[in-house]
Amino acid sequence: MRSLFSLLIVLLSFQSFAQKAAAKQEPAEPKRPKLVVGIMVDQMRWDYLYRYYSRYTATGGFKRLLNQGFSCENTLIPYVPTITCVGHSSVYTGSVPAINGMTGNNWYDYEKNKAVYCTEDKTVKTVGSTTTAGEQSPRNMLTTSICDELKLATNFRSKVIGIAIKDRGGILPAGHSANAAYWYDGATGKWITSTYYMNELPQWVNNFNAKNVVDTFYTKGWNTLYPISTYVQSTKDENSYEAKPFGADQKGFPYDLKRFAGKNYGSVSSTPYGNTMTMMMAKEAIANEAMGKDSITDFLAVSFSSTDYVGHAFGPNSIEIEDTYLRLDRDLGELFDYLDKTVGKGQYLTFLTADHGVAHVPAFLNENKLPGGLLDDNKMVTDLNVMLKEKYNYGNLVLGGFNYEVCLNRSLIDSAKLNKKAIVDDVVRFVKTIKGVDRAFPIDELMNQPMSYKVREMISNGWYPKRSGDVQLVLTPGYIDGGPTGTTHGLWNPYDSHIPLLWYGWNIKQGKSNNEVYMTDIAATLAAMLRIQMPSGCIGKPILAVVE
Repeated sequence: MRSLFSLLIVLLSFQSFAQKAAAKQEPAEPKRPKLVVGIMVDQMRWDYLYRYYSRYTATGGFKRLLNQGFSCENTLIPYVPTITCVGHSSVYTGSVPAINGMTGNNWYDYEKNKAVYCTEDKTVKTVGSTTTAGEQSPRNMLTTSICDELKLATNFRSKVIGIAIKDRGGILPAGHSANAAYWYDGATGKWITSTYYMNELPQWVNNFNAKNVVDTFYTKGWNTLYPISTYVQSTKDENSYEAKPFGADQKGFPYDLKRFAGKNYGSVSSTPYGNTMTMMMAKEAIANEAMGKDSITDFLAVSFSSTDYVGHAFGPNSIEIEDTYLRLDRDLGELFDYLDKTVGKGQYLTFLTADHGVAHVPAFLNENKLPGGLLDDNKMVTDLNVMLKEKYNYGNLVLGGFNYEVCLNRSLIDSAKLNKKAIVDDVVRFVKTIKGVDRAFPIDELMNQPMSYKVREMISNGWYPKRSGDVQLVLTPGYIDGGPTGTTHGLWNPYDSHIPLLWYGWNIKQGKSNNEVYMTDIAATLAAMLRIQMPSGCIGKPILAVVE
């Protein structure tokens, strides 16, 4: 009996030990940063990281990211068109237009039978001004974003806010379930939102608007940060192929902006001050929304839009764009200093990337004996309609050229019982004769085209049947769709599709990799690090060099 009792004591002791051991092995709550800060720089080519490296400051943003964070040096965009709306939505959804439906800044919607702006939503109203600039929402985006997945993972306790001068830059990254997205109304000089998010602006946004920082910037004017003679990485100051966003009389530095004070609030977007104002709004959001102040991870999605406005007007070899990046470097440094102070160094996770790059101004290329040229998209559409009317006796058979595609009037072709294939063939033959068009083909013949598999895949990833066209154009390298001044982007070429990707902060080791990764991998990497589900249309993969 005594032996049996002793055995029972041993068994009970063993069971107690096993239960304690099992308890210790139970997984703890997943460790996450207090705050994730996603940074998009609109129209940032990868080479800007190194083109101006020697001029970035040690306390600024870019050297901090490069020297203390992890750089994915060979990050590419896996679709066309390489355009703002598509880039912002693809980074945050980990997806491509063929899945998330965001095929351009604008597209022809064959379900609605009209041209559509990517975030337009006439069911909502502007909050913060009396204009229609706030009639926007993320409803046209067909999948979740990584911010939505964070909200789901925390039972919607995480706070998510998007901020950008451009409406699409603030709205799409923040996703469908965001607490707020704010963008800039250039007609009033106010930061606004829509009734999709709220019925009244928070008091802190009203307070920021009341400061009227735009007029303060206008009073300063825009001169170079350093003596203009030191901008040796850029071409001369005044060039005939640069646009004149501040008036025909203002041909170079210094730019007098005082004339805009109190009456023209949109011009600030074409100066580095637009980025500074965005950084200031981001700091206000962190402070007033108590972001990163508790154990529930929050997400701030910031997009710096002014680099795009400046880049379009002056081109990537201009003093204006160099000065804009030198000033953005300082703005980023100030933001990181603020995050270190308020959230805690190492307590927040940051990534910085771009929505697209940009082509050189064709006239600049030609001036330096490099290949490049222009294609007039509007003239192409007009000429196509003239040609088709002569043959088929119907006008407006081409609805427009959207995102390097020709969109046919499918409903008219059907109702008139015209031969769509014959019309497509006529369009292809005509477009092929235009200088600067390298290839043109019916989109349903994509897989049979003798072309680089990379370009074919990018076109396939960018095509969504209800929002894309019938004939695909591929331009000759160096050619753009535009006019004689300024430049643009949108093509498969490296100058448009090779973008920076830098990681910094929480659980990030210093280093760099030249392995090929894609912008669609960003959301998957964040999901792996945060231990949450990937967005609903995600095709990306975690970047192992970052997560391991």
